[in-house]
Amino acid sequence: MIAKRMVNLVEKNSVIREMFEEGKKLADIYGPENVYDFSLGNPSVPAPEQVKESIKKIVDTEDPLVIHGYMNNAGFEDVRDAISKSINKKYGTNFTQNNIIMTVGAASGLNIIFKSILNPDEEVLTFAPYFVEYNSYVEGYNGVLKIVSPNLETFEPNLKELEDKITPKTRALIINTPNNPTGVIYSEETIKKIAEILEKKQNEYNTQIFLVSDEPYRELAYDGIEVPYVTKYYKNTFVVYSFSKSLSLPGERIGYVVVPSEMDDSENIITAITIANRVIGSVNAPSLFQKVVMNCLDIAPDLETYDRNRNLLYNELKSYGFECIKPQGAFYLFVKSPIENEKEFCNIAKKYNILFVPGSSFACPGYVRIAYCVSTDMIKRSLPKFKLLAEETIR
Repeated sequence: MIAKRMVNLVEKNSVIREMFEEGKKLADIYGPENVYDFSLGNPSVPAPEQVKESIKKIVDTEDPLVIHGYMNNAGFEDVRDAISKSINKKYGTNFTQNNIIMTVGAASGLNIIFKSILNPDEEVLTFAPYFVEYNSYVEGYNGVLKIVSPNLETFEPNLKELEDKITPKTRALIINTPNNPTGVIYSEETIKKIAEILEKKQNEYNTQIFLVSDEPYRELAYDGIEVPYVTKYYKNTFVVYSFSKSLSLPGERIGYVVVPSEMDDSENIITAITIANRVIGSVNAPSLFQKVVMNCLDIAPDLETYDRNRNLLYNELKSYGFECIKPQGAFYLFVKSPIENEKEFCNIAKKYNILFVPGSSFACPGYVRIAYCVSTDMIKRSLPKFKLLAEETIR
């Protein structure tokens, strides 16, 4: 018999992954060209050529005992130094290698943070809609995830409700901008207001409240919109980053956590997070790809492809009568279901071999997430099916 802790996770296995598997089954039946799978945020743009060249050069020229071996649990010193300098150059910060901990993607970064800061029954807040795995990450370290309800007009953070829900047991707030699933980017003004609320509540309760900025989509911002670097506005901020989207490396599991020196008790926290990297079983981030990303820090993602997909799908769905805000970043549309039960809407879409994810998976029922990180050709082929779906469901 499995552990009680796992029973609920097994019963509520990720809908996103289930839809992805469903897509593979439908492709076997109808042919891949006749299935329109918008379920998974798996980059459709290949990794930049520099990634391949970096791998070849490293493997051919560097000591294999180094590039395939253990290192400090925080990661290679030269890699962390290069990342800190790159961040400083881009955002005007003042980090050193000591502020960087290399991780097995952003997911591992979030886990080592919660492993290091959470005591039993302490609370972590986040804004709906949010990435479903936050539940597991927080509850896995005996914390309690509390949800701030969404603003369904703009999907901007509900700051009044945030302030009302902070208690003496509040330990952290997770933000995700650009946001999965809405594509909303929080403005500098919004970040400043969040920081003001957290400072106020820290002083009121004499506690330390962390801001955890989950940033795998940082570089995927359109129309010249800038994503604020949050450590500049609130000192008790962790930044969690992944190269999965910017370099199209989701399967390589490589990222990092930033812990500013200005953070209260930063030395102990850095030590705790480094130890957590080991004791949760990651030990260290993948050694070869630490070296690879060090050589690719200044490569910009292929925004042109994603932007083309964004505009094409958004404009066409709007013309069919679907309701959706235009995403500012990431590669998702969050579309209002034309029927009340969005899961029923997802099932109707399957009749047309269209797959997307119900909004209840993101604590926001009544909506669906459509990932446009797919080929532009697939989007074009799917449009007649979306039109039929609209004709059947929009009244």
